[in-house]
Amino acid sequence: MSAKSSVASSAFSRRGFLGFAAAAASVPLLAACGGGSASQGGGAGGAIKFWDMPWATPAYNDAAKKITEGFSGANSKASYQLIQWNNFYQTFSSAVASKTGPAVSTGGGFQAFQFEQQGQIAYADKVVDALKKNGQFDDFLPGVLEPFKTDKGYVAVPWQLDIRPLWYRKSLFEKAGVDVPKDWASLLEAGKAMKNIGAVGFATGSGAGNNIGNHLMIMMMLNNGGGVFTKDGQLDVMNDRNVEAIEFLLELVSNGVIDPAAVSYTTDNLNAQWKDKKAAFGMLTLGVPERVGDTSGDIVVASPMAGPHGDKAALIFPNNIMMYTNTPSQEASEAFLVYYLGQIKELWQKKLMNALPVFKSITELPEFTQDPNNVKIVKEYQPIGKTFAAQGNTLSADLAVLDGGQALNQLTQTILTGKTDAKTALQAFESGLKSTIKK
Repeated sequence: MSAKSSVASSAFSRRGFLGFAAAAASVPLLAACGGGSASQGGGAGGAIKFWDMPWATPAYNDAAKKITEGFSGANSKASYQLIQWNNFYQTFSSAVASKTGPAVSTGGGFQAFQFEQQGQIAYADKVVDALKKNGQFDDFLPGVLEPFKTDKGYVAVPWQLDIRPLWYRKSLFEKAGVDVPKDWASLLEAGKAMKNIGAVGFATGSGAGNNIGNHLMIMMMLNNGGGVFTKDGQLDVMNDRNVEAIEFLLELVSNGVIDPAAVSYTTDNLNAQWKDKKAAFGMLTLGVPERVGDTSGDIVVASPMAGPHGDKAALIFPNNIMMYTNTPSQEASEAFLVYYLGQIKELWQKKLMNALPVFKSITELPEFTQDPNNVKIVKEYQPIGKTFAAQGNTLSADLAVLDGGQALNQLTQTILTGKTDAKTALQAFESGLKSTIKK
């Protein structure tokens, strides 16, 4: 997987369904590999139409297309169509509205919940029942399926996880003579030591197309036992734990532990900081050594930090596969989804995925376990993974507003410039969310 392709795909891999038009311009177009027609709803001639995204390099789409075309269940076949991230909001929404869309698809992380509100999603309860019968239900990693269960049924089924671990460069910690941070207090002290040797103690960025800074804001709230929502999904921005997290981030900024220029750093700028041995510690995606082009073993996953009250959490985005009500056969849609979930291990065996699998058996494959960073992320980060829904657990369409809207981006920019206080910044954040989330 080329660094450029993996970076581009991971940056947009689980994004919500709103606010994409502006961001999409920064995603390089990857070569389309799939055939199939988008002119008939659900599938042409009874075939199940599967729409997929460029999750990685074109080799991924070649493999996914081959898996798709190998389906022959429920007296049906399946066709594969590649949909670019660029303008994918318009592509899906117009196709679904005109009933020319897919029967089954991957897509934005919160897309299924938005289409559910429109009555366009077919619930996946029968798929879950089939997974219980074939053993795959018991193969799910802990907690990955539950966020998709609503009062009406399972809105979608997860197939991969985009998580935000902490990484560090061993040689810089040796040079600075400090230990890798175990908690917020040691992060501040290590960061000051890094500044003394000309390194960045907590690397991030929120320039054009770079959402890592946005994710850092939420991750620090979660890592302090906070979160944007209550357990029942109501806005809860001003809780004490969130305020404390933002105050700590402002302390990192004021002490130069976070780079003063981070507010303008694009994905390429942030990658370069890691590659050029300037970044000592920070939150990023999976596969950072490959992403930045340094597989010497000097960049490794750190253990999760503890917040000041002992909390530990990791931000996670469960990507999913959804079924639509517009299908030539609901039975065939369900059979295809069960089949496809049974075949996806091949994508990790071929090392085509820069994401965690949702199935324990895939995390035990030799192709996966030979990377010790992968093993550590599954063992230490996945069990403490929390989504944008925290402090609750259930995903919803509101999360697309949080993820794709401007309120979070404005919070990040304000904090990284340091010209604010925590409560003022969070009040503006809350106001921005209230104007778009109708609660």
